[in-house]
Amino acid sequence: MKKIILGSVTLLLTITILSVNAENKYRPAGKSGLEGSLSGRVTDKASKAPLAGVTIFIPDLKVGAVSDDNGFYSMKYIPTGSFLVEVRMIGYKTITINIKITESAVENFELEVSAVEEGEVVITGSTRATQIKRNPVPVISVSHDFIAKNLSTNIIDAIAKIPGVNAITTGPNISKPVIRGLGYNRILTLYDGVRQEGEQWGDEHGIEIDQYGIDRIEVIKGPSSLSYGSGALAGVVNLIPYQPAPEGKIKGEILGEYQSNNGLFGSSAMLRGSEKGFEWMGRISHKQATNYQNKYDGRVYNTSFNETDASASLGMHGNWGFSHLNFTLFDDLQGIPDGSRDSVTGKFTKQISEDDDFRPIVTNKELRSYRINTIHQHVQNYRVYSANSFSLGSGRLIFNLGYQRSVRREFNHPEMAYRNIAGLYLRLNSFTYDLKYAFQELNGWNITAGINGLYQYDNVEKGTEFLIPSYHQFDIGAFALLKKTIAKLDLAGGLRIDSRSFNNKELYIDTDPVSGFDKPVYGADTLYAEQLFQNYNHHFRGISGSLGATYNFNRKFSLKANISSGFRAPDVSEISANGVHPGTNIYQVGNKNFKPELSLQEDIGFTYSSSEVAVTLSLFNNRINHYIFNQKLLNAAGEDSVIIAGNQTYEFQQGKADLTGGELSIDLHLIPSLHFESSLSAVYAKNMSAVAKLSDSSRYLPFIPPLRGNSELRYDFHSKSERITGGFVKVQVSYEARQNRVYIIDNTETPTPGYVLFNAGIGSTIANKKGKKLFMISVMGNNLLDRAYQDHLSRLKYFVWQTGSGYRVPGPKGTYGIYNMGRNIQFKLVFPLSFDVK
Repeated sequence: MKKIILGSVTLLLTITILSVNAENKYRPAGKSGLEGSLSGRVTDKASKAPLAGVTIFIPDLKVGAVSDDNGFYSMKYIPTGSFLVEVRMIGYKTITINIKITESAVENFELEVSAVEEGEVVITGSTRATQIKRNPVPVISVSHDFIAKNLSTNIIDAIAKIPGVNAITTGPNISKPVIRGLGYNRILTLYDGVRQEGEQWGDEHGIEIDQYGIDRIEVIKGPSSLSYGSGALAGVVNLIPYQPAPEGKIKGEILGEYQSNNGLFGSSAMLRGSEKGFEWMGRISHKQATNYQNKYDGRVYNTSFNETDASASLGMHGNWGFSHLNFTLFDDLQGIPDGSRDSVTGKFTKQISEDDDFRPIVTNKELRSYRINTIHQHVQNYRVYSANSFSLGSGRLIFNLGYQRSVRREFNHPEMAYRNIAGLYLRLNSFTYDLKYAFQELNGWNITAGINGLYQYDNVEKGTEFLIPSYHQFDIGAFALLKKTIAKLDLAGGLRIDSRSFNNKELYIDTDPVSGFDKPVYGADTLYAEQLFQNYNHHFRGISGSLGATYNFNRKFSLKANISSGFRAPDVSEISANGVHPGTNIYQVGNKNFKPELSLQEDIGFTYSSSEVAVTLSLFNNRINHYIFNQKLLNAAGEDSVIIAGNQTYEFQQGKADLTGGELSIDLHLIPSLHFESSLSAVYAKNMSAVAKLSDSSRYLPFIPPLRGNSELRYDFHSKSERITGGFVKVQVSYEARQNRVYIIDNTETPTPGYVLFNAGIGSTIANKKGKKLFMISVMGNNLLDRAYQDHLSRLKYFVWQTGSGYRVPGPKGTYGIYNMGRNIQFKLVFPLSFDVK
């Protein structure tokens, strides 16, 4: 395998060098290093009037312009060549067109009024920007307008209403994405195209990204190992931050919001600028909240949080391409709920001692406080990365490097002397690399070849609890992507080879004579110590690929089909876990004999889009071999195996899984200002493992979202004086059916009743007499009827407190588990900033 990958790298470099030599040999004299430019005018197709504020953007170069009051735009300091250009403005049909940029290219655009919202261009999963309607892979684009007009408590919550996308939650600030029934390490989250690494296997923390800094989101619904390797077996979520400002402009915003349910205060300030090819941007954000509430549980103890984020970037672009250096910081103090209750009143209690022999009831003052409690976690993520695209030879070299440090500490020692000692202390360092070369188009063929992967090291030895060992791993994958356009037919596919080298360290522990906690020991001290982990080395290898086609019958109707395979190497928890998983009351055991998961997914879908109606249907089937799942460990007598008292013992197992389902979306715009949008999504997941043949209670996969529907009626408005623009008022109904297809064995999960939620919102942009935008204001509400419900993918549903005698303690209203958030009203103000560079 190493020889194959090394050979692939050598081949890539050889082809690149030959391409450069050929380009230099046959390039006409005087044409080297030409500086390109693109300019023109944008007008309304019907009235021929100039349009101001239209965005003209080249995704592959990350440069853009905005049309002025007379409709004119101009882009300079860009390479020559053929690039996909996107022209967009709310209320008009987006134009996407390939333009050959020369030293003085001129292109005028006429925009048609259209009520249909279209996410036309995506960059995730391909080297070149691609129109969605010409991409056979099931991918969706979530616009900034959608994010701004929907109430969310974190960035993953913002996409949880998208058909086929859900979230596993632990309160309002902890969400992990689920795509078509699969989540955790089967979903790869990207930030600006760079892998997000932060102990994805864990339940108790979310995605370490500033929600205010995200401009738009792209989601691939299916295996994406071809482009990204292990970790993308079920799909990709690409969180794309704001792009550089248009040339000669300084833009920014100041944002503030308040949410009523948990008293959330959020704020963010950003500035970005661009002049003569030099770009810069900076943002700082903060949000904090007290414990959220619902009408069954009251305020849910220890769900408060305090989060601070920052980001900065510097970059340059020119006739040679672009180069950006970026930095992000995420710092979150987050409570850790455990659901403990008083056996008489059902009110929440708190741990105050290591012996934990008495828990007092939490006071109302504590429940309303913004203070982070003693039992909490501190999650920090530091990221620096460089994104580069260079014109090299006749093609383009894309080279990205990144470094992340994720520090996660769980403070679970309540006594004063030990409050600052972390129980779980994980320090994860990740180096990511991505090198690929996009060859010049030849007879309609677009070919890209490259390598990418990561090196990772995790140190766990500063804590007092040890769920996983310290480890390091190295991933490398070589791939080739091909795309061919034949009139109305688009073909796309590729092949990839992956290898992972995984090594974990042995660990001996002994009891600290002062604190009584476990501590690592080394050398001679290991003689009488307990060996918790052994040295372990293993290599995982896999081959993945994809082949698909899209046929556009006309501008309105297209048909897609795709088949793709995925590869995922087991993560450290699945291989090596041997300890209590904090916050779960589970002693987790890994299995070092695991094989990689291998999937094969078939997709078929069609899209119809006109000025009045848009319909999208997507169907899929996904089969996974060596599927990893968790199962209770029994002893020789068939009884629960108990390693540590008070904790159930679970061991990861492997088998087979089959998931089938689809999504349907219908948007009606029979009246231009009135929008009716409705969607439906479903996943049916069967456990095909040997354990499923023993009982009907294990025939389904655990934690699969139920049938879900979402309908929205929205009216857009503006005043004749243009003092009010972009106004909207909407009502929304969200429906989730009862989920009876559950993994009942070992009480892993239980059926969940269905529910209906009513949401609404109103907002607008306010401008001065000259039409300059002053601020955007909106008021939105979720769960307006204050429905008490439990989402099937909420982990808090299973936080049922048991006494020492096994008595399950109900809440104050006689219910079990913790319910989701009740009524929540959001008030938001955004002040846009815009200046010309003098």
